Amino acid sequence: MNGRRGTRVAGSRALVTGATGGLGAAIARALAERGAELVVSGRRADVLEELAGDLGARAVVADLADRDDVERLCAECGEIDVLVANAGLPADGPVLDYSPGQVDRALDVNLRAPLHLARALAEPMVDRGRGHIVFMSSLSGKVATAHSGFYSATKYGLRGFASGMRQDLRGTGVGVSCIFPGPIRDAGMFAETGVDMPLGAGTRSPEDVGRAVIRAIERDVGEIDVATLPAKAWTLVGEIAPATIARINRRFGGTTIAEAISSSDAHRAKR
Repeated sequence: MNGRRGTRVAGSRALVTGATGGLGAAIARALAERGAELVVSGRRADVLEELAGDLGARAVVADLADRDDVERLCAECGEIDVLVANAGLPADGPVLDYSPGQVDRALDVNLRAPLHLARALAEPMVDRGRGHIVFMSSLSGKVATAHSGFYSATKYGLRGFASGMRQDLRGTGVGVSCIFPGPIRDAGMFAETGVDMPLGAGTRSPEDVGRAVIRAIERDVGEIDVATLPAKAWTLVGEIAPATIARINRRFGGTTIAEAISSSDAHRAKR
């Protein structure tokens, strides 16, 4: 139920998008361990089928940059109690480096697809009086930095949509949450770059993200940051004083780190 009790994961049917990525797989495993029946989706059929076999899940191959595939995923996944809209592209780098096609792809995968899936799957959840929708945003969805323009635009958008949808669905039995990972080690977009964080900044684990998703669903928590205390503090200051944080980033090497992340082979290949 909506409210403090949240939605029980055990026995729920959950769809996880972007399950072929490291964070998506960690989220799927956390849900499976909690007793959910899973539908996993991603672009890489071989990786997806292996994960589905390990978890006893159903696999639906879909490219969320393809609008027809988004429609097909909605149709094929069946009755869903929990949606974890996790799929996303890095979409980082200087804004002038992006072609119109690359902009559209980032918007389609990171923003349009999760909004469309949420809208389509929420209505039957409301009819049943139970369910939960989780959007995977980022700390970049709270504070933008150099080379994050398009990525931050999509992640800010997810936060705004989640907040508005949560209020629209209040009292229906359907909860809405937004998760904000900071740098995550071993899996996910940041880990793929191979860039080291500054001394003392620290990282969190994929399992931490999985636990946050479970907490959001079962306790109906609207927003959860998955980050170290320094990263959370930095983000809070950035929300209050964005111009100040931008100056600090430029002075103390934040722009250099952003350049290294956006220019990494892993991220450039996904644009």
